[in-house]
Order: sequence, then C-alpha cells, then structure tokens
Amino acid sequence: MIQHELNEDDGILMVAPQGPLEADDFRALAAEVDPFIERTGGLRGLLIEAEAFPGWDGFAGLTAHLRFVRDHHRLIRRVAVVSDSPVLSHLPQLAKHFVAAEVRHFPRTEWSDALDWLRSTAAAALPWARTPPSRAPFKGHSNRAGRSSDS
Repeated sequence: MIQHELNEDDGILMVAPQGPLEADDFRALAAEVDPFIERTGGLRGLLIEAEAFPGWDGFAGLTAHLRFVRDHHRLIRRVAVVSDSPVLSHLPQLAKHFVAAEVRHFPRTEWSDALDWLRSTAAAALPWARTPPSRAPFKGHSNRAGRSSDS
C-alpha cells in the first residue's frame, strides 16, 4: 500500500509506501494525479518518504511501477527522496539515468527542507501557482525529526 496525498495548491504529490508495492497502488496514484496533470500540465514535485525500499508484491507490482514511472516521469519537475536508508540515499544517482525530473535525497530529519525544495521549483511559471503555498504537513508523515504527526 502507498499512502498518498496530492497538494493541489503546491502541485506536489506526497507518497509513503507502507509495504510492498502493488499494482493497485499505482492505479490509485494515477487516478488521483492524472486529472490534476491534465488540468495543469504536470506536477511541481513528488516527495517520497520511506524508511526503506519496500520491494514489490510480485511481478504485477513491479510492472505497474515501471509503467507509472514511464508514463509520468516527464510530467514531474523534481523528486525528493526522504529516507535514512543507505540504499534509497543512492536513488538520485540511479534515477538520473531513467527520469527527466531532478532527483535529490534528504535525511528524514530534513523533511521540511525537502518540501521547501520542491516548492521552490519555478513557482511563477507553473499554471497552478495562483495561490500562496500551504504549509500544512503531510498527514501521513509519522516521524518528522523525531516528532509524531500528532504533535
């Protein structure tokens, strides 16, 4: 399962995998973001928050993930990977060979910096930049710099 939230004011999709990635996860993501992308032309950013790479729930999960990346990577300007995982910290170097977006890693203690980096993407040029960005935290974020989402 992938917990996700689309902040339409900022044009940022925030995702937090909660277990092995399933084909239905990517159908749900597409159902959420595709209408927004059709209206606006793209996403300012994608924030991926994960303790570790959760893997896929079978071959169908893998192929759905690859299809989602193929269909969306040119429509996302920046990707912030927020994780303390050594494996995920190397994702930006790997991703630059496969995706058009600028990809950057942030430690979990720098979650807010990651969001600010995504928000700083040429806001004036984006069609959805008609209102000031909201500062509401991602409701799915469980441990921002050691705090629970209830604090």
